Amino acid sequence: MQIGKYALQKVIGRGSIGTVYLAYDTFSSTPVALKVIDPEVLTDPNRGGVKRKLFLNEASLVGKLSHPHIVTILDAAIQDPPFYIAMEYIPGGSLADVVRNNPRLLLADTTEIAFKCCSALDYVSRYNIVHRDIKPANIMRVEGTEVKIADFGAAYFRNANETQVTTVGTPAYESPEQVLGKELTHQSDMFSLGVVLYELLAGRRPFLASNLTELFRQIVREDPPPPSQIEPSVPSSFDDLVMRALRKDPEARYPNWAEFALAIAEAGRLSIFEQRIRHSERFQALRALDTLQNFSDVEIWELVKAGSWRRVPARTVLVAEGEAGQSVFLLAEGEAKVTIQGRLLNVLKRGDCFGEMAYVRSGSAPRQVTLEASTDALVVEFDTQSLSQTTTGCQLRFAQVLLHALCDRLALADTRILQLSR
Repeated sequence: MQIGKYALQKVIGRGSIGTVYLAYDTFSSTPVALKVIDPEVLTDPNRGGVKRKLFLNEASLVGKLSHPHIVTILDAAIQDPPFYIAMEYIPGGSLADVVRNNPRLLLADTTEIAFKCCSALDYVSRYNIVHRDIKPANIMRVEGTEVKIADFGAAYFRNANETQVTTVGTPAYESPEQVLGKELTHQSDMFSLGVVLYELLAGRRPFLASNLTELFRQIVREDPPPPSQIEPSVPSSFDDLVMRALRKDPEARYPNWAEFALAIAEAGRLSIFEQRIRHSERFQALRALDTLQNFSDVEIWELVKAGSWRRVPARTVLVAEGEAGQSVFLLAEGEAKVTIQGRLLNVLKRGDCFGEMAYVRSGSAPRQVTLEASTDALVVEFDTQSLSQTTTGCQLRFAQVLLHALCDRLALADTRILQLSR
């Protein structure tokens, strides 16, 4: 069966307004998740108008949200039936599978997933969008800890002029203000993510009831026990951040997603000599560099994934004179010294780049100097191929960073030549 340019393969999910199929775009031969709206849903005299509005909400986001941890909405048909929305296909299932099968994630993996969700929700909040339905089923797993937030059908557009649907969401994950029908901000999604995080840590949801009336009473009035009271292996630092996210008053939660993400990263921080370098740590290290302040968060994520990351102890040789290479290096933490034939030329500090000539030449060439870590360091290595796969904007900004580094090196060289000539 085919709908438009999409050939349907199999059913992969069902929702309140339609069926989701694995389909293939016959033009590009790529898989997509195709949400096909059931016609009778839109003509339902009781809820048809509401569900049509939710469908149009999601369709309006085609091509608007571009973030590594948000499912891309590719296409939509809203004029004539069959109505559908085509989305990026994520084959790894969702966090609901983890919750359903009850294998508790490693604490480090839970940290990583929550951090990435914060980044995605911070991004949508800048568009004045509140997701309103954050739950395990809407957090898709690409692989490992790589996740993408999906299903913006319930999204609330804070700057919209028209009246919006308010009675949407999944009860167990709703915030107190959502239950009470109050104005929503990003802190409503923060509460919902807190519920998800609690569930991943403790193995059960924070609010449990046999009926909706009791469930809503608990959400609005009762504080759940800290996760560590349910699962003793949960550190107290996670208790603190989860319970703050679940506070009844939105203003008592974290003021913004950056602070919530920082608390998550701090709670799950690894020792400096742990060889596995989490994406959350990589993002924080790059985001903090003055040299990368002009990069957007999305471009920082591109660099996080394009680089080859290493922790190295002091006195590790990163580059040796005479060896061939075409990579460029970024010092994310620590210091390194630059020498030639044993003579000190320069000291590189956190945020400095090295090897920019190899990148500019776009070919392997012998290194002219030796680069050695003078302290414990966190080093990122980029090769030309991985950088070429980032977006044009990211490549241009990175080239600008390297150009500034090259100019600084030339200025330093001029100064030394003048000193020697006196």
